[in-house]
Amino acid sequence: MPNAQRPPGWKEPLPDRLPRPTYWPAALALGATMALLGPVSLMAVTVVGVCVAAIALAGWIGEIVHE
Repeated sequence: MPNAQRPPGWKEPLPDRLPRPTYWPAALALGATMALLGPVSLMAVTVVGVCVAAIALAGWIGEIVHE
């Protein structure tokens, strides 16, 4: 919106640019769910869930750092 169309005193909303969509938060949620579901079912599910959550967290942080 050009400055001429904004009411006086209004500024451009921040941030100007939104981050790209990513699947890492969904993968982290899946890993956390598996890790918490594991003690009820199989401990192997907990191990896989912790691994998935760690990989997802590392991937998400990596994307944020490189953006």
